[in-house]
Amino acid sequence: MSQPINPTRPTNRHRLPLFVWGFMLVFLLAGTCFQRAEAQTPADSVDLFLAAKMRQLRIPGLQLAVIQHGQVVKLGQYGLANIQDSIPVSRKSRFTINSITKAFVGVAVMQLVEAGKLDVAAPISRYLTGLPAAWQPVTVRQLLTHTSGLPEIMGDDDMVTEANENAAWANVQQKPMEFAPGEKFSYNQTNYLLVGKIIDQLSGQPFATFIQKRQLNVVGMPRTALGDSHDVLPNTTRGYSYSKVVNGEWQRSREPRNLFEVYAPSMRTASGMTSTAEEMAHWLIALQQGKLLKPASLPVLWAPGLLTNGRPQGFNRLQNGYALGWPTVLRPEHRAVAPTGGGRSALFIYPEDDLAIVVLTNLMGANPDMFIDEIAGYYLPDMRPATGFGLPPTIRALHTQLRKRGFNQAETLVKQARKKSPTYQLPETEVNAWGYSLLKLAQPQNALEIFKLNVSLYPQSANAYDSLGEMYAEMGNRELARKNYQRSLALNPKNTGAAEYLKKSL
Repeated sequence: MSQPINPTRPTNRHRLPLFVWGFMLVFLLAGTCFQRAEAQTPADSVDLFLAAKMRQLRIPGLQLAVIQHGQVVKLGQYGLANIQDSIPVSRKSRFTINSITKAFVGVAVMQLVEAGKLDVAAPISRYLTGLPAAWQPVTVRQLLTHTSGLPEIMGDDDMVTEANENAAWANVQQKPMEFAPGEKFSYNQTNYLLVGKIIDQLSGQPFATFIQKRQLNVVGMPRTALGDSHDVLPNTTRGYSYSKVVNGEWQRSREPRNLFEVYAPSMRTASGMTSTAEEMAHWLIALQQGKLLKPASLPVLWAPGLLTNGRPQGFNRLQNGYALGWPTVLRPEHRAVAPTGGGRSALFIYPEDDLAIVVLTNLMGANPDMFIDEIAGYYLPDMRPATGFGLPPTIRALHTQLRKRGFNQAETLVKQARKKSPTYQLPETEVNAWGYSLLKLAQPQNALEIFKLNVSLYPQSANAYDSLGEMYAEMGNRELARKNYQRSLALNPKNTGAAEYLKKSL
């Protein structure tokens, strides 16, 4: 009997038969579907980039929408919506968007704010009664920005389904607070369950109905809906993952495995929508053109929550803040608001650049948020990786100089910069990451110069020598690879990778 999965964590089931040859057939078909999807127009650079990404990450199916200057300038459909039946992705294919649902919830909240019914700075006790005493001072904003400190309704092994949602709700109210409100960022599904209750209370209707009437119907989104895998909807893609649980631990599998996702009705503010890239694009256009919210509400919607120390915090270095249902990308150039869902779907809005990109896939673990910036580079040349976009400001400035003068001048230019400013610094980890980014761009000689620079800057770093040794090994220079691995091992006797290389090279 099939088992449902927790909506915020991937679980897999059903091994595909005859996989040894079947997997090769799947991706041959995916390539054929890519050609069919673009048969009317020649493949452009974005198509070729996505084809390469799909091969690299083994993504079965993908939809793309690009919005520029308030218009949809590109739609793309690639690969298979259903591997088992060889059904290609089409414009009508519905993809699960998981936690991107929270962005719709954030818009719903701001609609209530505009109506004068809700104050996001108010304690939740103003709108909901009967909550535990420790919960009552938490503000609506802290729920939306995951800084509430409330206990998590879904533990590591707990699923909240329609059958047990009442018991789960009763149980979570007995748990202690995880931290004082505003002290930390902690992604937590209890937060959005409560936001859903507030929307129900203030709108006088279920939150799903409120979102349907005030957003989906306004934009015209017939293929967008709240639900889960139990719902039979036309053109719904199958979900897949390359992970499986073995003896209680997640492991990578060679074959794709089916996903079956369950969202209890009360939890569907957290993760419960399916949509298409095209409909998501029209939703974004309507949002930015004032059809869903007043223009003055967008800065509030997209303002990241601040901790009690005055700083924002988010999932990682890229999504480094979290606003009202919208993760944010805070950086000096090309900032973005960037909802993501289930490790398989993402949308980025670049407010200052009048650009937005939607990527929906049916692979849990595809993480399109990690390559959407690269797609943006095809529309904003300054964002192309070759220009050094994404590097820390100091390193990007050096990168720009080296592109003009040659990367073999790296040590010379750094010495000159240090003479001009004694406080000039290049952090070891950032220089190391820079080297690997150059390697990813197929610039091994430039990467070598940066790894050499890191060794000169940090001569007592085992990791710097390890990366340089690895680079020489990749380039076939066994003598220099051995020399640097030996130095790395001397600095860190626990470097098993260096020890293994040296043992094999004897």
